[in-house]
Amino acid sequence: MTRKYDLDRTDGAAHAQVERETEARRRLVDLGAGDLPPRPWRPAPAPPTDVDLTRFAVWRSADLSPEDLLDAMALLPAARAEVEGIEAGLLFLARGAGLTWAQIAEATGFRSPQACQQYFTRLTTRRNAQP
Repeated sequence: MTRKYDLDRTDGAAHAQVERETEARRRLVDLGAGDLPPRPWRPAPAPPTDVDLTRFAVWRSADLSPEDLLDAMALLPAARAEVEGIEAGLLFLARGAGLTWAQIAEATGFRSPQACQQYFTRLTTRRNAQP
């Protein structure tokens, strides 16, 4: 999956980032993130998500080396993309359930329904632009 920070990079730089993320995931799983209990909505044996791994690093930060923390930070763009996917899905479901932009804006802290709708449009446009 291409992320927004990959768009301005050469293929070599994007490939290096993918390798960095893969190694970071492996190291954090080896440090104990692989022992996290499974989420009830994810079929077993699903590996921890990037959000799970970054959360694990925060939780275990006292036990992690600076390199381990850098590994967790390397996963932030992927974790952000994961959260954006959840956010877009919830917004889509809310609209499908008949909620108004005003109701969604109030629940999510936007100042106006129009601002909320514009955010949703930007979010889905950005997600749809990813291959």
